[in-house]
Amino acid sequence: MHGNRMRAGVERGDVQIGTWVTLVRTPSILMLLKAAGVDYARVDMEHTAASMETIGEMAAMARALDFPIAVRPPVANREWITRLLDVGVWNIHCPQVESAKHAAEIVAASRYAPRGLRGNGGLSAATEFETGMTTAELRAFANREIFITAMIETAAAFSELDDIAGMDGIDALTLGPADLAQDLGVFGRPDQAKIINAKRDLILDSARRHGKTCAMLCFSPEEVQKWKEAGALLLAYSSDVEMLHAGFSNAMKRLKG
Repeated sequence: MHGNRMRAGVERGDVQIGTWVTLVRTPSILMLLKAAGVDYARVDMEHTAASMETIGEMAAMARALDFPIAVRPPVANREWITRLLDVGVWNIHCPQVESAKHAAEIVAASRYAPRGLRGNGGLSAATEFETGMTTAELRAFANREIFITAMIETAAAFSELDDIAGMDGIDALTLGPADLAQDLGVFGRPDQAKIINAKRDLILDSARRHGKTCAMLCFSPEEVQKWKEAGALLLAYSSDVEMLHAGFSNAMKRLKG
């Protein structure tokens, strides 16, 4: 059965540069991204129309290609975590993690006993319909391979940052810069970037102290280099929408004069 290439890279200390997929629905986008040298795709359900059927097809393609996808569900709760894991998603990017209690609920939903209380779905895409392993072996394998990232997006969540970071089963930390800026009341202010970057530093520090990975959203090559040098291993640069828009906009400017 295919393991989780993203987790394996993190455990080796490899920097992985991915991108958001927010528009394209065909699973073959993963072939294109892999061929272009992208390390992983982060597929968004929170702010898009992506369906579970779409995610299931992408998860199957990701496993076949050995090209990781991480999925951000609309809500980080048992229902969404169970469904995503059962269609074969290894990596879940959990939005709006508000507290250590919420983080513990995420861990419980994502791991089988004794590490959690994940529901048992039986033979499925999650197991690649494998019959050569015992149920105990499949459960232990899943518990090892699943990778959970907690998005810290409010001031209240930062007050419990170390408790979240130190929790077994939370594998990486990141923040949502726009939602956090809104919660802090600094969205659109001249000092927004400075304040959010200070919060990024807190994320990095907490991840480092608790032996966890840090993920960062980057809006430019310079930001990729900055957070790479700071120690973040999972860097998400741009998105399918932004790359398509920029590409066509630049081409039309040249073609139309």
